[in-house]
Amino acid sequence: MHLDDRRVPTARITQNVLSAGGPAGGGEAVLFVHGNVSSAAFWRGTLLALAGEHRPFAVDLRGFGDSDPAPVDATRGLRDYSDDVLALLDALGLESAHLVGWSMGGGVVLQALRDRPSAVRSVTLVNPVSPYGFGGTNGPDGALNHPDGTGGGAGAANPDFVRLLAAGDRSDDSPVSPRNVLRSTYVKPGTVIADEDALVESMLSTRVGEDHYPGDAATSEAWPGVAPGDRGVLNALAPTHLRLDDLHTIDPKPPILWIRGEADVIVSDTSLFDLAHLGALGVVPGSPGTPAQPMVAQTRAALQRYGAYDEIVLDCGHSPHIERPEEFRAALIDHLKRS
Repeated sequence: MHLDDRRVPTARITQNVLSAGGPAGGGEAVLFVHGNVSSAAFWRGTLLALAGEHRPFAVDLRGFGDSDPAPVDATRGLRDYSDDVLALLDALGLESAHLVGWSMGGGVVLQALRDRPSAVRSVTLVNPVSPYGFGGTNGPDGALNHPDGTGGGAGAANPDFVRLLAAGDRSDDSPVSPRNVLRSTYVKPGTVIADEDALVESMLSTRVGEDHYPGDAATSEAWPGVAPGDRGVLNALAPTHLRLDDLHTIDPKPPILWIRGEADVIVSDTSLFDLAHLGALGVVPGSPGTPAQPMVAQTRAALQRYGAYDEIVLDCGHSPHIERPEEFRAALIDHLKRS
């Protein structure tokens, strides 16, 4: 079995798509959506494992991999990405598909579900971003810490990581090099990563700049002094732009499977990427006591309102499909069969 890699013109942009099982394939279509600072390459093993009984695809989102580097209008939240995904389904002649989204990709597939539920046979969320974005909120219902969304957006990115990403750094010289970020935060520390070099190359495919990663930074008078801008990836994830609190109102409601790693330090109730939590730890000085964003609790609250969901917790970090591939695939395949 091999993977096909092709660029697919759509009504919006031309998107790069990985697939397994040949162009026609067999079985129901399953579309995989990657997370931030990555690409479809993170799904390679999963695609090969599902080929035959299913028709698996993985897309490079705009600004990642080999898809067009179209700019991201962050004021639309994740809709630039989700609209691209829906346009891809149209271009492939698919009336509906099972959608699988990891990290930021989880937010993308939830936005697609919100906007066109008839196109979604089922949803699988893999360590998804909170329905209330990343940073700047508190409580299970995602209340803003400050009206301007302070604490979220591009200004929260580590500038040294951004610099090394832009430079194409493949070394492990810096603790915030892409390779070391992969080892320390994408997976549970100590995990042996298969095809590590290929995954680092996938991370380095990320376009860097104000229209892409991390986006344009804005300042705030409130602590910690950064607020969301209007362009780029991290601003699209900001709580002032992304808010998926009405999923329970859609019809029909396809079943949702939520798979997460219990040792995740990226999407967590105590995320090491949340400036509020870093303030509580004393890493970011001057915290007035702003509470950490309870990301997992927020997702659970939204899914409980939604109703038709199951939650599976694995002993791993942010990337169950990389760290616990057999357990991940077994849970996914069972979900697909029941959907």
